[in-house]
Amino acid sequence: QTVLPIDDGLIDCLLIDHFHPRSIKIPGDITLGGLFPIHARGPHGLPCGELKKEKGIHRMEAMLYALDQINSDHDLLPNITLGARILDTCSRDTYALEQSLTFVQALIQKDTSDIRCSNGEPPIIRKAERVVGVIGASASSVSIMVANILRLFEIPQVSYASTAPELSDNNRYDFFSRVVPPDSYQAQAMLDIVKALGWNYVSTLASEGNYGESGVEAFMQISREAGGVCIAQSVKIPREPTAGEFDKIIKRLMETSNARGVIIFANEDDIKRVLEASKRANLTGHFLFVGSDSWGAKSSPITELEDVAEGAVTILPKRASIDGFDQYFTSRSLENNRRNIWFAEFWEDDFRCKLTRPGIKMDPDKKKCTGEERIGRDSSYEQEGKVQFVIDAVYAVAHALHHMHRDLCPGSFGVCSSMDPVEGNSLLNYIRAVNFNGSAGTSVLFNENGDAPGRYDIFQFQMTNHSHPGYHVIGQWTNTLRLNLEEMQWSGGDKSVPDSICSFPCKPGERKKMVKGVPCCWHCELCDGYQYQLDEFTCETCSSDMRPTTNRTTCRPTPIIKLEWNSPWALVPASIAMLGILATSTVVITFIRFNDTPIVRASGRELSYVLLTGIFLIYLITFLMIAEPGVVVCAFRRLLLGLGMAITYSAMLTKTNRIYRIFEQGKRSVTPPKFISPTSQLAITFILISVQVLGVFVWFAIIPPHTIIDYDELRPPNPDLARGILKCDMSDLSIICCLSYSIVLMVTCTVYAVKSRGVPETFNEAKPIGFTMYTTCIIWLAFIPIFFGTAQSTEKMFIQTATLTVSMSLSAFVSLGMLYMPKVYVIIFHPEQNVQKRKRSFKVSTDSTAVMLQNPGSETRTHTQVKTVQHSLHLQQ
Repeated sequence: QTVLPIDDGLIDCLLIDHFHPRSIKIPGDITLGGLFPIHARGPHGLPCGELKKEKGIHRMEAMLYALDQINSDHDLLPNITLGARILDTCSRDTYALEQSLTFVQALIQKDTSDIRCSNGEPPIIRKAERVVGVIGASASSVSIMVANILRLFEIPQVSYASTAPELSDNNRYDFFSRVVPPDSYQAQAMLDIVKALGWNYVSTLASEGNYGESGVEAFMQISREAGGVCIAQSVKIPREPTAGEFDKIIKRLMETSNARGVIIFANEDDIKRVLEASKRANLTGHFLFVGSDSWGAKSSPITELEDVAEGAVTILPKRASIDGFDQYFTSRSLENNRRNIWFAEFWEDDFRCKLTRPGIKMDPDKKKCTGEERIGRDSSYEQEGKVQFVIDAVYAVAHALHHMHRDLCPGSFGVCSSMDPVEGNSLLNYIRAVNFNGSAGTSVLFNENGDAPGRYDIFQFQMTNHSHPGYHVIGQWTNTLRLNLEEMQWSGGDKSVPDSICSFPCKPGERKKMVKGVPCCWHCELCDGYQYQLDEFTCETCSSDMRPTTNRTTCRPTPIIKLEWNSPWALVPASIAMLGILATSTVVITFIRFNDTPIVRASGRELSYVLLTGIFLIYLITFLMIAEPGVVVCAFRRLLLGLGMAITYSAMLTKTNRIYRIFEQGKRSVTPPKFISPTSQLAITFILISVQVLGVFVWFAIIPPHTIIDYDELRPPNPDLARGILKCDMSDLSIICCLSYSIVLMVTCTVYAVKSRGVPETFNEAKPIGFTMYTTCIIWLAFIPIFFGTAQSTEKMFIQTATLTVSMSLSAFVSLGMLYMPKVYVIIFHPEQNVQKRKRSFKVSTDSTAVMLQNPGSETRTHTQVKTVQHSLHLQQ
């Protein structure tokens, strides 16, 4: 009825009736509100658009079906009829807020004291119906908007489809409950799927609004807390996307092309346009979509885009098709469903026909509806996925009212005074306490935040190798994930799970070098040199006696080697030394055999034997240097390494010094020099030798001989070539120290040889000694750079040992060859020259005198003979 104000403030009315928006009214003892997206969002500023058959009509009819079932149930709310006031939200939160004011009108106190009818009577105001609870809404954004006003009036709200995580906030939305699990559970399920597939680098894509943004935020929050999954890109789809917006989104996602997995919380239209943009970019099969329940098992987003969507994994709250609803809905007709004010519009849309209305001209392009059409026979029909939850939501409130009536109205038929009106806060407590088997046989209950438990079916859209292409159930999630990986297949029917990772796992022996700020991205660095992989982030150096294994995952002992007898580095020096020993033995045997002959006597028998002993020891040290190191071998190496040369050059120095002193003394005086007898010469020689022996024994006392394993000498860049060398505790420096005294003797001997270079050629010792020392010095001058120049060689030990032993053998060969081989040659091959003869000429007398000087004990020198030798030597100079 119309209210007509008049000038004096009176109104011409007997009745003021509350104006109801376009809605469905079902009478009953207790009224429930209902919010459904009967129409889509309107274009160009209009509140409502086209009809939504499934999400709108199916769901709304599910509430009417549930009310019919409850009202016909004699056990549930007996003698109490549930009514309803159902409104259209038009999929717009602001419009839904305006509509929902209907639910709170009965609770608003109206001041009518200033209102009078024209006859002076107060107006008769029809009392607004009281809504005790609201079923809905569908979209999270709508539920959030409506929840803010319903809580002010303490009206409980039970949603059948709103899944935004923020609605779990019991402080802000304390009168809100839902029979579907929140997206936080869905996000956890999607994270578990991502981890089960072995992905750690994914992008997210969300439609702007509470559902999309909250879902992605929940996924990102849970992934941060759980770890192991990183977000490459987080892209938002605007409410009103511009032309080319989706192409830009695909291009942005390709900036991190390794992140092939895309977590998508978006509405159907946005999903379809994302798939279209992927196809335009020729990226079919590249992106691996994991869709939320807004994708679920719907066919509309993937129509004609099946090849792009192939392999998409989607999630949907566990549900079942309600057979009773199918029978109910397919039996609806224009005659038996007049309570649904939108049913005629649905009829025209579903059967693509036109109903005749008075005063409205018929569209000639559309056929006329006969009214004889039947749903499911003359049109396609498939039960909408949330029908089960709508029924469960209505039953949840009904069970709560039933328990409330049992407690507050015991024994009463119908609604008692204790429930008139129904107190909202008390009803909320009863709603939160319900626990019953729902329409699908699963339990319906709520936690302290009003959320239903998380139960999801996991689908994958599969085309290849299937007789029935489409969505196939591949797993479930009920707090934990159960996924059948063997039943999954991807683009082209591939059974192997594609990769969606930032960095591939490092190979054995490689460590991870993390990318700053992105815990799922790293670079692989090889543990080089002598390092092995301690853990996935650390390379550690093997101990000195170890080297890494081939795959560098651990260390292994370094092989130990020594100089082997069959090595060329040992065979050559040993062969030379053996020849030397044979030659030395030949000289010694010859000298012993012809010990009393003039040549042997003239060479100074005592010092010759000492000198030959030293040469023999020089050759012998070669075998000690090659022999396997041990305490005894190391001790003899220390002792004999310098001793042979010390003996040799001590005897040679004594000889040259004696010759030098004899001839120098002969220039100044007829008195012979001191200490030139054989005994004196031996004494001087052994004193010189004792210095070397004393030094070695002091070394023994300070550092006893022992073996070591040197792991540093053969430690090349390639650890496979690393070797430990078993050797005596003699460094390069200690070897030179052992030889240093002998080198001093050699240099001193060379100096005397130079000084004695003026001795007559007929003198049988001076010249050979001189040549011996010159050649020996050349050999040792060559030895030093070779010895130290090979210090960095990988075969240092072998080269230095061979160089040292060969150099010593060569110096022994020089001494043996120049001093004794000529004598042996004469003794053996020209024995006629090895006899004592009388010399008549001056020259012969000089030779005899020289022999006498070499052997002062054999004959007595006279003063006249010495003067003659001195004068002869002076003339020859």
